[in-house]
Amino acid sequence: MVQPVRKIVFPVAGLGTRFLPATKAVPKEMLPVVDKPLIQYAVEEALEAGIDQFIFVTGRGKHAIEDHFDHAYELERTLAEKGKTEILNDLAPTIPPAGNVAFTRQQKPLGLGHAIWCARHFVGDEPFAISLPDMLIDAAPSCLKQMVDVYEKTGGNVIAVEECAPEDTDKYGVITPGAIEGRTIEVKGLVEKPDPSVAPSRMFLAGRYILSPKVFEYLDKQEPGAGGEIQLTDSMANLIGEQPFHALQYDGTVHDCGDKVGFLKANVALALKRDDMAGRVREALADLGLKS
Repeated sequence: MVQPVRKIVFPVAGLGTRFLPATKAVPKEMLPVVDKPLIQYAVEEALEAGIDQFIFVTGRGKHAIEDHFDHAYELERTLAEKGKTEILNDLAPTIPPAGNVAFTRQQKPLGLGHAIWCARHFVGDEPFAISLPDMLIDAAPSCLKQMVDVYEKTGGNVIAVEECAPEDTDKYGVITPGAIEGRTIEVKGLVEKPDPSVAPSRMFLAGRYILSPKVFEYLDKQEPGAGGEIQLTDSMANLIGEQPFHALQYDGTVHDCGDKVGFLKANVALALKRDDMAGRVREALADLGLKS
């Protein structure tokens, strides 16, 4: 029986420069998709997977994230006094149990691998998940729940993958695939942002990971990789051959909300799935000469 996945790390220290000036004072992870911030979608996805301990690796100017996952007593009291129970209930998922949330800082922007390394003392000697909130994955069951189901069968390490356009491999970490069973793919190799001419596949890492704590042994070396940054992909690659390593081509749709067009697309796509607003959204699109 494998050790259960109870903890998840959210690397949220980035500056969000692609969304300036909107992110000058607001963390990019707090940008709303319809009516919930990106980070809340990520937390709810983890909860559905049975994960209940949350570790946020933050940076300067990220206090809004910490405040979001806490009580807002004045707001809650006002809503209660006005009898706005439905709205008050909508706030419930933003408040994890006391003691189940931790925050630590990444003082220097040295890469994703460095951000995860900053959480090492909170993770300890346990398997753990990682979620990149920019990559909003619309799936039922959630992507992380699908991954946990695979992990419980295979153990080791499990990453979520998606297929990209051939010319886009230099934007992502890409796997070298091995044996395939259904949606589960054996991972033979990993490379960060390969040129399309030498990419081993079009299967890229979609921002969800379940990893062995052994990855910290390689992150401890602080070795720079692509772009001069400490890459998580490089340390994960060292686990291949030492431990089981699989990729899941999950059932769902990813929206790259780190990209402006991807962010807008996510808003429209999720709004169209809402019974309370889908009709009006279609009308708005029609007014713009678009079809939904």
